[in-house]
Amino acid sequence: MSTTKWVIDPTHSEIGFKVKHMMFTNVSGKFQSFNASIETNDDHFENAKMDFNGDIDSITTGNADRDAHLLSPDFFDAAQFPKINFIATSLKKINEGEFALIGDLTLHGVTKSIQLDVAFSGLMKDPWGNTKAAFTINGTINRKDWNLNWNSALETGGVLVGEEVRLNIELQFIKQ
Repeated sequence: MSTTKWVIDPTHSEIGFKVKHMMFTNVSGKFQSFNASIETNDDHFENAKMDFNGDIDSITTGNADRDAHLLSPDFFDAAQFPKINFIATSLKKINEGEFALIGDLTLHGVTKSIQLDVAFSGLMKDPWGNTKAAFTINGTINRKDWNLNWNSALETGGVLVGEEVRLNIELQFIKQ
């Protein structure tokens, strides 16, 4: 059986996240430089091989001072750990258009298995004849599982940065 390779369309994809700030609002961010590919045995994607990597120094939250702090040794330590990497170990169909994506996330020198929810939006031809596949991926990780431990106590109780990181990912792939 032949395999089909799908490559990321970075102009129509976004790797985003949200974290609680001061325990009551969310700060959003995203990675601007990343790459991903999928290898399938057909166009159904079940049991597909997927890998993703992103450049830590491409993180943006819309605030230069906060971004610089995230790149520092307090958080991502981009100088020592310049990449985030995810390699899928399983993509299982749950229902029509819904999958469970399980894989190994390597971040800050730590690799842990995570599970993400995937909604497959389908296949479509673009105006130039390319076949595209679109996915929405959501999940939650605890940043402390990857030794991203920095925080600051608030006078009113609680902490400045939440532990839970919600992932909001929109991916569009091009069939090769």
